[in-house]
Amino acid sequence: MAGIYVHIPFCKSRCIYCGFYSTVLTEWRDRYVDALCKEITSLPSRQTAETIYIGGGTPSQLLLPQLQRLFAALPKTTGEVTIECNPDDITPEFAEGLASLPVNRVSMGAQTFDNNRLHFLRRRHTAEQVPAAVSLLRKAGIRNISIDLMFGFPGETLQEWQSGILKAVSLGVEHISAYSLMYEEDTPLYSMKQRGEIVPTDEELSLRMYEVLIDELAKAGFEHYEISNFARAGYRSRHNSSYWNSIPYIGIGAAAHSYDGNSRWWNISDVREYCRRIENGESPVEEREVLDEDTRFNDLVMTRLRTCEGIDISNAPFRQQLLRDAEKHLRGGLLILDGNRLKLTRKGLFVSDMVMSDLMRV
Repeated sequence: MAGIYVHIPFCKSRCIYCGFYSTVLTEWRDRYVDALCKEITSLPSRQTAETIYIGGGTPSQLLLPQLQRLFAALPKTTGEVTIECNPDDITPEFAEGLASLPVNRVSMGAQTFDNNRLHFLRRRHTAEQVPAAVSLLRKAGIRNISIDLMFGFPGETLQEWQSGILKAVSLGVEHISAYSLMYEEDTPLYSMKQRGEIVPTDEELSLRMYEVLIDELAKAGFEHYEISNFARAGYRSRHNSSYWNSIPYIGIGAAAHSYDGNSRWWNISDVREYCRRIENGESPVEEREVLDEDTRFNDLVMTRLRTCEGIDISNAPFRQQLLRDAEKHLRGGLLILDGNRLKLTRKGLFVSDMVMSDLMRV
């Protein structure tokens, strides 16, 4: 078994930008963990997993006894085991509890070190709680910590963003993921934009912020190994790298997605219905999609081109087509052919969505 993803959808409150499935029905936690354990034990193959990722939602909203039950049901692994946490959930007791589990990597949503912007996002934690959480995790023995950052807030200046990057670097974490603030439909943030209550950062400033991100993290010794991800040597996210390299994975829980190389499927996005189905011995799968050749090709372009290794076209049956479609971007300096690998250039990173779209099959 390659990777296992477990979705914990519970949140104490909803952030205004979040488009992932989550719920504030925390009274369902116990019943949900029981359902997760039942789904895990029903897997056709329960060998050692290469990676395990507990995501959300807010997995740190589970109580330690609930996490212990979950890990008792999960397959054993000697690989990377990540759990997402909110900084304000990291108490000395919780940090020690995580260290007693197979967890060896923690991913925290810092987002910004500006308390006004955290309040704007409806985040629960304060900027001061981020370094405090990192310190508690270190004391408990967690040696692999990742933090998420956001840039492009309404009214944010380039200098403010640069200061935030330097604060993140000063924490000594092993991994940083950074994303431009996105306005996804059906989120409060999107509605605020539509009503004219906020003005998004213009594209030129957003691109300049991304340039500063790349430069500052390179100076700090981070490898830019995927469009939005930066790691110190030896600390790439192994689990997320499996997504970008088309390695099969199993998703457990409400709204969790799975992939086996030929098809992908996803569970129902409703905690109550998910629990009911599992308890009644029914499949939690909402839909399954068998991937045709064009879809697999488009997936490859969309995932591999995101990475610093790019697409290996040495023996690919689509080599000639890809080179033909890539020609204008090779001439324009957005793509480069490094041996048999087609890669985005730094210039190409800034317009990666457009380049990928041009390479995909309609």
